Amino acid sequence: MRIATWNVNSVNARLETVLAWVDQAQPEVLCLQEIKCVDEKFPSEPFESRGYNIEVHGQKSYNGVALLSKFPITDVRRGLPGDDTDEQARYLEGLIEAETPVRVAAIYLPNGNPVGTEKFLYKLRWFQRLHNHASELLRLEERLALCGDYNVIPEPVDAKNAAAWKDDALFQPESRAAFRGLISLGLYDSHELGGEPDGTYTFWDYQAGAWQRDHGIRIDFALLSPQAADAFSGIETWRDARDMDKPSDHVPVVVTLTP
Repeated sequence: MRIATWNVNSVNARLETVLAWVDQAQPEVLCLQEIKCVDEKFPSEPFESRGYNIEVHGQKSYNGVALLSKFPITDVRRGLPGDDTDEQARYLEGLIEAETPVRVAAIYLPNGNPVGTEKFLYKLRWFQRLHNHASELLRLEERLALCGDYNVIPEPVDAKNAAAWKDDALFQPESRAAFRGLISLGLYDSHELGGEPDGTYTFWDYQAGAWQRDHGIRIDFALLSPQAADAFSGIETWRDARDMDKPSDHVPVVVTLTP
């Protein structure tokens, strides 16, 4: 099973780009972030015609996540537990009913900028809620993939120029500690499992020639439970997608699990 995660930065604005990549990569499961549309505006037909079942947790103009699968999707959860007042559409989870089922979540963690504001505090609270929920999910002892844009640069090696991010919410000690705490629950970073080299980035800003100068960062992850890690057989970070027509500023990451 090939599970892809991709922050598409508006699914409708980049639909032809997304479909072109899907036709090339052929993932069985696709987690999308920052779809930037309400549920009824999600372009379901072209994906359904390609054999995908679709679940959407959308929001007008901002955020939004979607989960697409060529297998049935059951036990769907929209929204991250822990704060009933949170209206931002950032978490969508479902059980992919393959031969060996896999629980998959599409995650769009808050950016948190600027530091020192409520936005940064919201990011840290959201991280703590994700930590708590992931802890509960791991108790199920099933294949689990927590996929998405985590908006955190874990280590200096995960940025071309780490110093340029020293004041950014993505690289604050609190953000990085929260990510390490999540991993320490017993999750595995598929990037490390696959032995991808340093300089494997997933995001390049549209500004200041970041793509042309390769000033990238690695902020998109597929974190796997021990059961999923045991089935892990490979990872691909599709760098070339950043050079497609009308690209997202992120690129897809695809992990493969054996049946």
